[in-house]
Amino acid sequence: MTEQFEFTTTEEAVHETADTSVFGEDVRADAKQIIARYPESRSALLPMLHLVQSVQGHVSAEGIQFCAEQLALSTAEVSAVATFYTMYKRKPCGQHLVSVCTNTMCAALGGDAIYRKVSEHLGVGHNETAGTPGEEGSITLEHAECLAACDLAPVLQVNYEYFDNQTPEQALELVKALQRGEKPAPTRGPELSDFRGAERQLAGFFDDLESTVAGSSSAVETVRGAQLANERGWTAPSMPDGAELPPLPEKK
Repeated sequence: MTEQFEFTTTEEAVHETADTSVFGEDVRADAKQIIARYPESRSALLPMLHLVQSVQGHVSAEGIQFCAEQLALSTAEVSAVATFYTMYKRKPCGQHLVSVCTNTMCAALGGDAIYRKVSEHLGVGHNETAGTPGEEGSITLEHAECLAACDLAPVLQVNYEYFDNQTPEQALELVKALQRGEKPAPTRGPELSDFRGAERQLAGFFDDLESTVAGSSSAVETVRGAQLANERGWTAPSMPDGAELPPLPEKK
């Protein structure tokens, strides 16, 4: 016999175990804005966790409790999501998060050497922080499984903004600049923010939208094919108006 379990979404599901006063009225107002975007409040959990990180720099016990209260979920439900995705940090993050891609393509082209160079300089390993978390110049380092930029490998990200075609020496200079309080321009995308600022954007809040969309979203290499086609007058053949479409497969 299979026993059926029903998940509750009432306030009774929330277990009050942590003090959420760190999240002020402004944060609670932002939370209400996030929840209003969705027909079901529990669907707002992912951006809510990013909102928590924008305040504390990680997902704390208080942050889990806060999300549970706002969404009428149990803390177990919130924790299950927060521990599943690597973008949610369970320890305080540095001012900057440096993610070095060490998946196959990047690793083969120097990603492992980049990670090793940066790790040796900072004196930290995966998911560890050099400096005091949150303070200027502090950096959290992580291996990234794939940053979806194989055509520009090896790549790394700072607060999820791309730095393409890196060498160990370039990556080291980038990290040193971050430690000095500088914010070098990414290869593409907007001006560099800090980790908490990036988390606020991931929660869906763009306090300076104009500057956020000002940067180019594509690399020169990515659009080169389109440029060649435009220069040489190449076009794809258009589909005839009366083209017969293949039949849909029979449902079984």
